[in-house]
Amino acid sequence: SLSGHTSGVGCAAFDAHEEAVVAGAASGTLKLWDLNQGKAIRTLLGHRSECMAAGFHPYGAFFASGSLDTNLKVWDIRRRTCIQTYRGHTQGIGAVAFSPDGKWVVSGGQDGWVKLWDLTAGRLLFEYQHDGEVTCLEFHPSDLLLASASADRTVRLVDVDALCVLGSTAADGSGVARAAFSP
Repeated sequence: SLSGHTSGVGCAAFDAHEEAVVAGAASGTLKLWDLNQGKAIRTLLGHRSECMAAGFHPYGAFFASGSLDTNLKVWDIRRRTCIQTYRGHTQGIGAVAFSPDGKWVVSGGQDGWVKLWDLTAGRLLFEYQHDGEVTCLEFHPSDLLLASASADRTVRLVDVDALCVLGSTAADGSGVARAAFSP
């Protein structure tokens, strides 16, 4: 068990090597733990409200966090600082993911918007909207595809290379919590 936050934890993510974990709290504080040492090695401040999503860059030197403050932040672990803040959601961000090649980060909000950001240029590349909160974002491990799941009971598939929505599942049953690609 890892301890250190003084308020409830809203999200957690492992790095690709499962040597570190980042957790975001209701206070907006993020803590990074070294799992080999079993202790917190970084405390990062920057969000004004609860952290609801986190994800590591595939090469491990960075991670992203989404918050109820509507901001997506990218953090440099070594420099211990936020290196980019992306704005554009009107409600909290509950899902984040990096592309497997590390070129893009995507955010999904309670406002239903999915926003694809170019990490190098620091700008919005593409966006589309669900009719409900975005609950999950998943990149295909080898193709330039993105799946987004939503409380609107759909999963949308996006061609990231062409920047277009390829299609959507029919709304059926209850909201979709997760989406994943088969290996």
